[in-house]
Parts: sequence; C-alpha cells; structure tokens
Amino acid sequence: MTTDQTVAAPLPATPRSKRDQPAPTLTEAAYEHVRMSILRGRFTVGSIVAEREIAEELGISKTPVRQALQMLRREGLLEVGRRRQLIVRGFTARHRAEVLEIREALEQISVRHAAKEMPVEEIDYLRLLVMRQQRAVQGGRDDEFVDLDEEFHIRLAEGADLPIVAKSIAQLRGFVRIMRLGSDARDASHAVAEHTTILDAIEARDVEGATRALFDHLRAASQEAPTA
Repeated sequence: MTTDQTVAAPLPATPRSKRDQPAPTLTEAAYEHVRMSILRGRFTVGSIVAEREIAEELGISKTPVRQALQMLRREGLLEVGRRRQLIVRGFTARHRAEVLEIREALEQISVRHAAKEMPVEEIDYLRLLVMRQQRAVQGGRDDEFVDLDEEFHIRLAEGADLPIVAKSIAQLRGFVRIMRLGSDARDASHAVAEHTTILDAIEARDVEGATRALFDHLRAASQEAPTA
C-alpha cells in the first residue's frame, strides 16, 4: 500500500482551515490519529508510541505510520527515549514558560492584524465558533470544546491572512494541550466570554483593546498549566 493513497473515511482532522480540503493521505490520517491521541491524553507523557501497534489499529502498513511519527517528532510532540523508541514529550517548567511567552507574541501578531483588517465574514465565522464552544460547554463535551478552542486561535491567524503565524500557533497549541493534561481546568465558560470580548474589540477595530483582551485571556488560561 503506497503512502499517497487517500482514505475513504478520514480520521478527525486537526483544527486547521477546513475549507476545500482533499481527503487526507494515509500518512496524514495516521498523523492526525496519533496527534489527537496525544492531545487527548490517550498517549500519556513518556509513553512509547509504537509504529506497529498504530499500523495494526488503523489497518495500514507501517510506512505511512513511520512517516507520521517522524512528522510528530519534528513538530516536537514526540522525542527519542532512552531506548531509542519514540515517546510522548514531557515539558519542564522552563519549557512551559518558553512556550507561553512565544504563544503570547504570536497571538498578539494575529489579533493586532485582525483588528486592523480582518474581513467581516471571517469575524462572523469566529463568532460561529464561539457559539459552538458555548454549546459544547453546556453539553459537557470537553473534548469538543478544546478542539473548537484550538480552531478559534488558529483561525484568528488564518482569517487575518497570516498563514505562517497560524502554522506556528498550531504547533504551540499542541504543546499547550500536553502541558495542561492532568491539571485542574478552569470553567470553560470563562474562555467563551473572553473570546467574545476579543471579537468585540476586533469588530470595533480597537487594536489596543483587542490586544489587552487577548493578554487577559492567555494569562488566565496559562494558570491551568502546572508550574513544575
């Protein structure tokens, strides 16, 4: 089975832009499957991610799985363990501080550009995402809310026509989600309200207000991640 074949029933996609996307290749499907398994805590920090087991689970050959795991290693979600196996990466307090500082810098770029020039239809789409977040909170669907939260932040950069920033934020969001696993999450309705405040400032073309709202949101969210 070659790695450029498509999958009839694709696995859940990472929250990147979903418009006009072709069906994923086997490598992409394996990447999404393992990535989401890491981000949702199925593969815990330090656990071995074995390509044979993933291949058997997905019913595909080991070649696309091997390629997917190397993509995740380059992305930083996996690292080489003591016995040369690929394991889920852990984060020290220093790593966490670095990730959060970079995230603030990147998302500030997104929100400032968005407040200056984001098209109204993109703002409307973001408001739709916030509505879906609220419904997920009300329905107790935690995984759905986290996926929508990730999509909100990435789409904020995409809607501001910043594809490189969006890609960087997507990578950092993966780190943030691993860092939060096992920590006490705050009430997700606070995040929904904060997203609304950010969008209100963007729609009003209030660059400084949107930036302040973003920083307030990120600092509050960062309290979920353990500090040691």
